[in-house]
Parts: sequence; structure tokens; C-alpha cells
Amino acid sequence: MSSPLPQSVATVQIIRRYVIAVLSILFALLIAHWPVIHLGSAPVSLFFCAVILSAWFGGAGPGSLATILSSVAFYYSFLPPVDSFAAKPGQLARFIVFILSAVLVGSLSVAQRKATESLRRTRDDLRDTVQKLMETNDRLTRSEAYLAEAQTLSHTGSFGWDVSTGEQFWSEETYRIFECEPTLKPTVELALERIHPADLPLVQQVMASVSERGSDVDVEHRLLMPDGSVKTIRVLGHTSNDRVGKPTFLGAITDISLIKNAFEEIQRLKDQLYKENLALREEIDVTRMFEEIVGSSPPLQAVLSQVAKVAPTDSTVLITGETGTGKELIARAIHKRSQRSSRAFVSVNCAAIPQDLIASELFGHEKGAFTGATQRRLGRFEAADGGTIFLDEIGELPAETQVALLRVLQEREFQRVGGNESLRTNVRVVTATNRKLEAAIAEGRFREDLFYRLNVFPLEVPPLRERKEDIPLLIQYFVDRYATKAGKRITSIAKRSLEHLQSYTWPGNIRELQNVIERSVIVCDSENLSVDESWLGKRPTAADSTAQRLSERLTSQEKEMIEAALAASKGRVSGPSGAAARLGIPQSTLDSKIKSLKINKHQFRKS
Repeated sequence: MSSPLPQSVATVQIIRRYVIAVLSILFALLIAHWPVIHLGSAPVSLFFCAVILSAWFGGAGPGSLATILSSVAFYYSFLPPVDSFAAKPGQLARFIVFILSAVLVGSLSVAQRKATESLRRTRDDLRDTVQKLMETNDRLTRSEAYLAEAQTLSHTGSFGWDVSTGEQFWSEETYRIFECEPTLKPTVELALERIHPADLPLVQQVMASVSERGSDVDVEHRLLMPDGSVKTIRVLGHTSNDRVGKPTFLGAITDISLIKNAFEEIQRLKDQLYKENLALREEIDVTRMFEEIVGSSPPLQAVLSQVAKVAPTDSTVLITGETGTGKELIARAIHKRSQRSSRAFVSVNCAAIPQDLIASELFGHEKGAFTGATQRRLGRFEAADGGTIFLDEIGELPAETQVALLRVLQEREFQRVGGNESLRTNVRVVTATNRKLEAAIAEGRFREDLFYRLNVFPLEVPPLRERKEDIPLLIQYFVDRYATKAGKRITSIAKRSLEHLQSYTWPGNIRELQNVIERSVIVCDSENLSVDESWLGKRPTAADSTAQRLSERLTSQEKEMIEAALAASKGRVSGPSGAAARLGIPQSTLDSKIKSLKINKHQFRKS
């Protein structure tokens, strides 16, 4: 639309229009009277042209003025008597016709001018409208492109559902999420075909709630694709009424499969981290005997050689030896040299846990499994998943827990106390005991089948009295360790104390040696360490040595008698002609002695 003109410009234009009207009539009059052209018969046409010109360019005002002036000029100059304003009754009809014709011609010209201007304004308005529509369409196209790209990037599609008719509308991304061709007409049945069978009742319940009550929706469910893959989607939506009042459900559908999988992986790693942190905290809380294996004696090197061979495997290891010999240290060495070294090492002292709680400690329990079980608790086997679990004092396990442990070793699965779900586990089991499990089997306190499951690779840790050459190295190690901790400087040890330490039998093994050195460092006031001999108990006497030699001789004789009886019975233990009857002892007692003396009864049988 044109903007209004300033007042001065508008005044000038109005004057110009009236001037054009006057000049047009004068020009027409001059031409009509020009003798050269002899247009005496054409004054009417000339005046009409002047009126048309004035009305076209000037509008109604100048056209009216031109009509008046042309009527005066026609009356005066062309109606007889010419050049006179006297009454001309005979020419009145002609004059009236001229006036009416001039008015009609002027009116038509004004109307045509207005129509032309209206058409021009309409054209301009239409051009502006078309331009605005094109700009709006471009913006809408860009917005749709941005929206489609955003939906693609966020894996979010939109849809509409006419609740009364069931008609649906899907965006392109919704088609991609459902993996349907865009040419297909979206329907409720088409959507339900993709719902995972396990989630179908939930979706149908939500749709019924929307149909009946127009409820808002925020629900997650799964889609089962034609190729068998599963997607997890989240649906958000609400019901609104359109312009005619019909209820329409508008919603957004987001493919959250990647996010769901990522959260599940994060949760799995979080649980694993929790388990490993739990094991690490428990490991830190344990006061370990020492941090490294110290010694170079042949008995110790033989054990370490076996450790190096069995560590890379997943075989179950049974470590035997007297108390204080470092069985847990050997177990840790096996773990550190295995392929599981980056995962948790969980240590459990079976003798330190009450028998009614040992199953819960090992396998965990569900909430409410027993009095005080206020929440679910993960067991040590779950904490050690992927790593190694060390069961110390395995001979102290109660019978029912032995059954559960046997299942773990055989089936690699267990159940929490109070639970019905079978949990899989990937744990290497290393056990230790300072007791003779064979005797416990003979007495019925330990399962024989469990023993053979545990005794896949036996390791016997030698007592300290059998590796006396390692005592000086151990003394130096403990002195450096505790002197540094106490802030003292100790450079040597008294010769008499060293000799006394080397001659002592160490019934408590390395743990006893560790305690004696720590105590000596605490009371030491100089750089030369000495040990109070009263701390070592009674030194072995000749009588003790004689008694020990007598015990060894009796054991040797007992072994010879049993082997002779087995040879005579051709390896048969029971029965009237068996070795037990020949020796006059019960069969169970003979079996126990055969195992404790490590006699191979099969070598006496003849094929």
C-alpha cells in the first residue's frame, strides 16, 4: 500500500489536475476553430476527449470542471447563433444531449480510473500477500527441515491420534523408529504389531486410559523389530481438543535404546566398582603378615615354582601348612600372577565368622531372609566376580555351607540366602587350611566330594623350622619395616640374639617371628637390636629331640606294618582277609591312617 503524500505535494497535484482540465478544453476549442484543419463537424468529439482526459487524470473534480467548460464553449462557439450567449431555444435539445453525453463520458472515465486504480492496488496487495506467503512458506519449510533434523538427531518422532476415529499421523522419524515404510498409513494396529509381547498389556492399558479419561502419558516400553532386535522407547503425550471439539492425543516418541544401554552399562560398572571397592576396603582393613615373599631357601623356591605354574590357570588350589606360614600370601601371589590380577581379590576367614552367618557372608542374602536382614546384601562371591576368592580355614565350614560351595564349584552358580534366583559366578577359588582334611573326612566333618573338588592343585607351605636359612632375611625385613614405622635407626642385631632366633623352632612360624621383631624394635634404644630370650619360650632340649626322634621312628614303623599288611592282602583293606582284619583295627581307622601317612594302597594290587 502507498504511503500518504505530504500536504504541499498533494496541493500541487490537485492544482495540476484542474490546470490540465482547463488546458484540455482550451486545446480542444482551438483545434475545433483552426481553419487549416476544417474540423467544424468534430467539436463534440474533441470536447468529449478533453472531458475523458480531464476525468482520467484528474478525477471527479477536474472532470466536472471540464464538463462545465466544454458545455459553455459548445453553447457559445458552436450553437447558432455562434459566438453569442443569447437564448437559443432551437438548440436546447442538442445542448442537453451534449451535456448528458459529456457527464456520462466523464463519469465512465472516472469510474474506469477508479477501477484501474483499484485493480492496481489489488494487484499490489496481492503481490505483497504472495510475497509474504512465499516468505512464510520458506520459513515454514526451514522450520520443518530443522524440526525433522532435530527429530533425527534426538531420535524423537511426533504423532497424533484422533481418539474418536482412530486416525493417526506420524512424522518421518516416527516411521524410522518403527521401521515402517512412509507409504504405509499409520494405524493403531500397525503400532501394536511392533510392541514387545511382554509390554503389550501395559501399552493396551495406557491406550484404554487415554480413550476413556484423556490421561497424560509418560511411559517406557519395548519394540520388537522384524529382525529380532529390541528397542526401548519413551512416549510422552497429552489429550487436547481441536477446533471442532474432537479429542486428539498428541505425543512424542523417543528411541532411548542407546541411553538405556548406556545407563545399564554404567550401572553394571558401578556395581562392579562397588564390589571391588568393598573388597579393597576389606583388604585394607586386614593386617597382613607382610607384603612380599621373603626368602631363598629350596623349600620356599619349590613352592614358588609351583605357584608360577598354576597361577596362569583357573584351577582350584588347596594350600596347606601350619598356622602362620603365610598361606594367604601364597594365595595373593597366585592371584597377582593370574589373568584375573586386575580384578578383586576377596579374602574370607571361615573360622572367624559365626556358623549361622557364614552362608550369608559368602553368598549374600535377600531382604527379610532372617531377623536383622533389613536390606539385600551382596555376598563375597558376588564381590569377587571375575577375580579370586580366598577361603582360609576351609575345614571350619559347616555341612550345609559345604553343600552350597560344592554347587558353586560344580555348576558355577549359587543362590542368596532367602532367595530363589540362581546367580552365575566367574570366580577362581583358592582355599587354605592348617588341619588334616583327611582326618576330618574320616570323622564325617568334611565332605569327601568337596575335598576332591578343592584339592585339584595342592600346595604345602613349609614351616619356618624347615627353612632356617630364610630367618636372617626375614629378620632384616621386619627390622627395616618396623624401625621405619617407629622412626628409629637400627643398623645391626646382636650376634647372640641372632643365634638364638636361628636355633628356635618357631611353632608360630613367620607370624611369631614378626611379633618378636616388632616387640624388640619397640623396646630398642640403640642402633643394635637385641631380643629378650624369655620371649621365645623354652629352647628344645636333648630330651625333646629324643622324643621327637622316637615319634618319627614309631611313625615309620607304623607305616611299614600297614604297608606289609596291604601287601599281604594285595591292597584290600576291608573284609576277612583285608589289611584291617590282619592288623586288628577298624576299617575306618586304617583308611584314616593310610591317608595321613600318604600310603598308596593301589600299588599293592596285582592285575
